[in-house]
Amino acid sequence: MRWTDINDIAIELFEAHPDIDPQQVNFVDLRNWILALADFDDDPNRCGEKLLEGIQQAWIEEAND
Repeated sequence: MRWTDINDIAIELFEAHPDIDPQQVNFVDLRNWILALADFDDDPNRCGEKLLEGIQQAWIEEAND
């Protein structure tokens, strides 16, 4: 996965952290958890606040489904 695979990342985060409320996650933890995903393989420096916001929003939607 790459940073632009927002929905795939959100699903992986939902599965990896089922007891976490994604609305309460700060961007530092979010970024670290994404980098720790087994299928994630992208440059850590290509991440910005906009991408993290998008991933967090997708994770919130995944958790509410």
